[in-house]
Amino acid sequence: MQTKLNGLLTEAGLTIPASQQQQLVRLVELLAKWNKAYNLTSVRDPEQMLSRHIVDSLVVLPFLSGHRFIDVGTGPGLPGLPLAIVQPEKEFVLLDSLGKRIRFIRQVCHELGINNVNAVQSRVENYDPETKFDGVISRAFASLNDMLNWCRHLPTADGQFYALKGVYPQAELDTLPAHYNVEKVVELKVPGVDAERHLVIISTRG
Repeated sequence: MQTKLNGLLTEAGLTIPASQQQQLVRLVELLAKWNKAYNLTSVRDPEQMLSRHIVDSLVVLPFLSGHRFIDVGTGPGLPGLPLAIVQPEKEFVLLDSLGKRIRFIRQVCHELGINNVNAVQSRVENYDPETKFDGVISRAFASLNDMLNWCRHLPTADGQFYALKGVYPQAELDTLPAHYNVEKVVELKVPGVDAERHLVIISTRG
């Protein structure tokens, strides 16, 4: 499976060390194993997980800025776990309201020796940490308006929101509140995924 992953990463233009690739493959193996009992993802085939979950998470890497990130509505740790594995020097909070997902993330961190992740079970509107975040990330979590509304207390003054979307979210962009600024919308190419992917980067106007 690592050969397949290496090919996908190369096609995506990402250079990831072999040791981290091994961790990513182990993450997929654990996800496939836990998925049978806990129904964490609708993707059943581990090889499909490589493209649809791992590479799909990592293609945002070149666009992230900062040191401390929160993945809101992380589900089984996507994109937070892959991002944390390949950026061990950065901090990640993975937030979800469902206990089974948080238990899975904690088990993965234990088995893979990931020590830059804090898995938190909470609704986002009830989570108010003292230290804010350089980046607030969400993947298939909510509309842009809902994301900004529910997460507005999380970034630092110059932090950014990173929303991973499918098709270009024109209707959502048209209805953004005036005090938010769309920095850019990036079309992402994910090898092995035959669907549109976009990253919307939003900041708060000064």
